[in-house]
Amino acid sequence: MKLPEGKKIRIPKRIKKLRWGVAGCGHFLENTFLPTFQQLKRSKLVSVFSNDLERANFISNHFLAEEAFDNFDEFLKSDFNVIYISSVNSDHYKQVIKAAEAGKNILCEKPLALTSAQAEEMVRVCNEHNVFLSVNYVYRFHPLVVKAKEIIEKQMLGRIISISANFNIDFAPNDNFRFNKQLSGGGALRDLGTHMIDLLRFFGGEISEIKGFVDNVIYTSEVDDSAVAVIKYERSGFGSFNVSYNSKKAFNRIEITGYKGSISVENLIGKKQVHSKLIIDLEGEARKAFRKRANKQLYLLKSIQRSYLKNQKPLVTGYDGFINLKLMEELEKQCQ
Repeated sequence: MKLPEGKKIRIPKRIKKLRWGVAGCGHFLENTFLPTFQQLKRSKLVSVFSNDLERANFISNHFLAEEAFDNFDEFLKSDFNVIYISSVNSDHYKQVIKAAEAGKNILCEKPLALTSAQAEEMVRVCNEHNVFLSVNYVYRFHPLVVKAKEIIEKQMLGRIISISANFNIDFAPNDNFRFNKQLSGGGALRDLGTHMIDLLRFFGGEISEIKGFVDNVIYTSEVDDSAVAVIKYERSGFGSFNVSYNSKKAFNRIEITGYKGSISVENLIGKKQVHSKLIIDLEGEARKAFRKRANKQLYLLKSIQRSYLKNQKPLVTGYDGFINLKLMEELEKQCQ
């Protein structure tokens, strides 16, 4: 399904710094997103929203925001032009719609919504109100992932045969919203699989078919703890991913196999600011390895900042989030 790209929004050229609001004050916002955000030179945190005003005030005071709210409509009236939505998954839909209607550019946490129908409407409303919508898919911004993409585009691997990506962690059921299906939409597939599907699309292009399994292998809860899938690309070759909440030790890696060579990216998925490794093995050449330590979230935020200041479409769009949800829904239907 094709959705319109939308018009460019009109941001006055005199804007030199983005003013941000954040909605949802969970662990990730406090310990990862905002500490990384503080490294941006052309962005400022202005306003904070949480359903818990005490929590909003804590985040606002800790990160030097000007205002804190527990009313989302009042929050949207404050003076910011970009919103990061970090709330529970079930809140994304209504918050993105309201933010678009208020003229705010948006960076939304993944998955974009609970259903593809919601995501489709979110993309449409953002287009109608001439605002940009992006999704926080950080992995495609790591320099070694960007380099792997460049190798593919230069046809150095030849025709692609297969691409695999794995993301396995140990996350036992608890009171986190991710284990409440009404709030999260699902478990390991919705939380981790969404990242892997995004990487498969980033490397290999659009996906025509997806088949696999979504189940509970170790832990019993409202949501799945495992998902495995094989995909067929529209253009060339196949892909696969497996994700889980039930593995204490896993070799999470990306492997790309082509006719003329292969590459892998290791020590990246599920890791933060460690030295990741790109291995390149091409026909007729010695095997090469490159290591890079990088903050994926910072690279994504710099990209968003650059795009929104220049009034340009972000590298990850709401359409990516929509397609991602369509694929996850198709996989889930096979396992009902």
